[in-house]
Amino acid sequence: MRHAFVGIDVGTSSARAGIFDENGGLLATARHPITVWHETGGVVEQSSSDIWAACVASVRAAMMEAALPASAVKGIGFDATCSLVVVDAAGNPLTVSTSGDIRRNVIVWMDHRAIAETRRVNETRDDVLRYVGGSISPEMEIPKLLWLKRHLPSTYRSAGHFFDLADYLSFRATGSTARSMCTLACKWNYLAHEQRWSGSYFERVGLGDLAADTYARIGNEIVAPGTALGAGLTNSAAHDFGLLEGTPVGASLIDAHAGGVGTIGGRGRSGEPVDVCRRLAYIMGTSACIMATTREPCFVPGVWGPYYSAMVPGFWLNEGGQSAAGAAIDHLIRSHPAYHETAAAAHAAGIEVLEFLERRIVSRVAGPGEAASLARDIHVLPEFLGNRSPFADPDARAVVAGMDLDTDIGSLERLFVAGLCGLAYGLADVVDAFRLHGVESDMMVISGGAGRSPLVRQIMADTTGLTVVVPETQEPVLLGAAMLGAVAAKSRGSIGEAMASMSAIGRLSEPTAPGMAAFHRTKRKVHGLMRKLDSESRDAMKGIESIVGIDTKK
Repeated sequence: MRHAFVGIDVGTSSARAGIFDENGGLLATARHPITVWHETGGVVEQSSSDIWAACVASVRAAMMEAALPASAVKGIGFDATCSLVVVDAAGNPLTVSTSGDIRRNVIVWMDHRAIAETRRVNETRDDVLRYVGGSISPEMEIPKLLWLKRHLPSTYRSAGHFFDLADYLSFRATGSTARSMCTLACKWNYLAHEQRWSGSYFERVGLGDLAADTYARIGNEIVAPGTALGAGLTNSAAHDFGLLEGTPVGASLIDAHAGGVGTIGGRGRSGEPVDVCRRLAYIMGTSACIMATTREPCFVPGVWGPYYSAMVPGFWLNEGGQSAAGAAIDHLIRSHPAYHETAAAAHAAGIEVLEFLERRIVSRVAGPGEAASLARDIHVLPEFLGNRSPFADPDARAVVAGMDLDTDIGSLERLFVAGLCGLAYGLADVVDAFRLHGVESDMMVISGGAGRSPLVRQIMADTTGLTVVVPETQEPVLLGAAMLGAVAAKSRGSIGEAMASMSAIGRLSEPTAPGMAAFHRTKRKVHGLMRKLDSESRDAMKGIESIVGIDTKK
């Protein structure tokens, strides 16, 4: 009987499970939706019970598709978004919602309610902030904890555990309260290179009670990703999943970092040794992460990190990102008058809207690179949810320039391509920041839904000057999670060994003619002008509430 490993990935809108063999071959996948509550004021909430149920449904469906007995599964790994889960000492949910709804005990990563608390933390200029590019983001957990302490003090006081979602899932599976070095270093300001929390930092930001409690509520047992937790699956979790009690469970990863593990160590066709420090990982979903691995710490202003051993053990990680990536493109095209007509045509063709648009576009040009010329006169700064890096500006907003009154599909195609260019220029901003501070790379391995698009890959190659490749597997994030299970089961001796033996790279997209590079350089200048316009517009409108006597935040 062949051995199998289960990777479980929890994204913003769904949970997915993937079953892989010992060589990283995909045997089956399944997906189940997750409920998300959106409210004004940047509030986005979920339910940990609903998320667990979605994980269970996905694993059971994938196991049925793979037609494997439970005994074939030798290890399990989880990855998830960096959302905050709040439970009491018994693991029961505590509300994080002003509605009081007990189901809503998860503050989603993209929730921006804690903007004021974020500013308060950044104003301290504590030395800890050097390891998040100089300023913390409202997408991280410390501002969210401060918000809870201020606005829902009963929940804060009653909390037995504050978990990153990935750690909550491993806790739910094993009963172990150990936290992953990945989640704590990247989202909680844990100093992994010194193996400690900073008590003075917590005192300074107003969370000294966490230090006084010896950090029990946020994690005082921190382990490397892939470390076997507890005694494996508990009887209850095994029953839920339809697997065997005691099946090893590896300490988790953030979802983007699982994508990095599942891609950057992939063997190439030449068989030459892989230098992960020459490869960037770009993981594109609702948001996007751009990750660089280095042997020594590199401090890049506006880019999170450097984090020690947060993704690849023994190496440092810098993490850039775009708060709205797939979400930005979806929002753009849905706002166009031709969207419903296009969606109907795509449905009739049996494909997704974005694939339908891409097929139409590419069929009329010499190659994917030339398709970018459709966006010559339309420019998009797609920062609907702020700039994560390298400008670290959560208040930034989108700008669209060059639109006319056309309402046909051709107009939608031009807007679509302009949006892709805008995302590529945001990526190029991060890559340039990396280069300026000594992080050099030759190749970018792209994963997520957009990674399968030749148009996306070519625009990014032409914009950054990097060779852009896709992993051989169609599910690199799930594979990265499954690798955690392989390490926990001791089927692989380390994360590095799992990366080398279970993953490979596939198709390549090289930069095209110099003319397209010049085209993108010119459009990037416009991109910079729009960023300046957005910033100066916000500055001009500051204080308007007191002038006109209205609340502009409503």
